Amino acid sequence: MLQLDPQQRPHLIEIIRTLRERITEARANGWLGEVEGLQVSLNAAMAKLTSLNRTSTDGRPQLVDLGMPLFTDPPVSIRLGSMTGDPHATNPPDFGQFRSGGSDC
Repeated sequence: MLQLDPQQRPHLIEIIRTLRERITEARANGWLGEVEGLQVSLNAAMAKLTSLNRTSTDGRPQLVDLGMPLFTDPPVSIRLGSMTGDPHATNPPDFGQFRSGGSDC
């Protein structure tokens, strides 16, 4: 968890203002990908400001929940299993059969 410093509120408000201006400019120029990226940043900044607004009155910084990461790649065991034809294999395939001669390279 990250802690927000209440003294950074003016800086965070300035970042939000700038992001809004940049989104307006990107829309005017038809930069849709840029609009989307800036909107993600704006949403994150707004969430931080909301969290900062809920900071306890004793002045201690509030913790920010970063959430759980999403993993889009399948586990290694499944990828290795696909090499052997068995989608449930958990061990890597044995490539010893491809060694030439009797030497232990």
